[in-house]
Amino acid sequence: MRAGVVVAAQPGVEDLAVRAEELGLHSFWVNDTPMVHGDPFVALSLCAKATSRIRLGIGVTSPALRSAPAAASGLASLNALAPGRIICGVGTGNTARRTLGMRPTTAARLENFTVALQDLCAGRSTEYREGDRVRDIRFLHAGAHVNTADPIEFVVAALLGPKAAAVAGRRGTGLISYGLLDPTAWHALHDTRRHAAQGTPRAPGSHTGSRADSYAVTSLHLLDEDEDPHGDAARDATGHLVLSLLAFAADTPAFAEQLGPEEGEAVRRFLDRRGTTATASDRHTKLYPNYLGRIAPQDRDLVLPSLMNTLALVGTRDDLLARITTLEQAGVDELLIQPVIDPPTEMALLAKLLT
Repeated sequence: MRAGVVVAAQPGVEDLAVRAEELGLHSFWVNDTPMVHGDPFVALSLCAKATSRIRLGIGVTSPALRSAPAAASGLASLNALAPGRIICGVGTGNTARRTLGMRPTTAARLENFTVALQDLCAGRSTEYREGDRVRDIRFLHAGAHVNTADPIEFVVAALLGPKAAAVAGRRGTGLISYGLLDPTAWHALHDTRRHAAQGTPRAPGSHTGSRADSYAVTSLHLLDEDEDPHGDAARDATGHLVLSLLAFAADTPAFAEQLGPEEGEAVRRFLDRRGTTATASDRHTKLYPNYLGRIAPQDRDLVLPSLMNTLALVGTRDDLLARITTLEQAGVDELLIQPVIDPPTEMALLAKLLT
């Protein structure tokens, strides 16, 4: 299986991209969460100039964050800096919207956004709508400002629901999912994508590129001999993913109600520690600071073994390889990790394990 890494935009991000390329990793992604992290287009511009081979991904943008013309301009500009190396993840804005105190957009709007990006980034005109006004738009740049000749790879963010996977099928894109390590769930996503693709007419030149790969985002911790799989080191390496789920559950009571008693109690403790409630209008300002950052030691007790095992890969080398093989058999093409403790060391571990 291929290997890659996802990080937050920050000064020095290009140095991590260079190291990832040296290690032989396949892709390097930057989050698009505007009020929490730095800007991914700025970060990946630096990475594009500092590297020559590794693929560079936005993980992920949304029509609820950026207009199609603005996003396409950023992508095509990156493609001019790193021809044929750009990946664009698109989604409903689940996290990025929640950090603004807003709800994600719809699958229909996501699909329209994906269509527009595919068209514009391939040099075609597309339909652009604002209210009742509809216009055909296209790039009007001259010269080397943007690159619409080399293909950009598109992937749609999907969890367990079928709507996003169906968008991927109709648009001929790949899939990306966060903390989804259940092979059965991946089989279901791929079945939905295939079914949607079979029912979609293929107009000549309608899709950008031909890749339709699947990416699983997680964290990874290789246990030392006799190390506790749920000890402090393992909790620190995986806690950012677990707390991201607790934040989502704290922000989404309907989801929290589906959790078990222990997990539900962890959500309540999380809310108490952040000094907010599931119904407070300003809860987004309390739930999401340091989102996907290294957890504080006092929050280690919130990193439940059940959630660690669900969202992250923790185990011996043989344990990890066995789980990764199962994911590969379920159709996952690339494993992406989010390193927060010591990114260069964690990337080297991933490379040693998979490349």
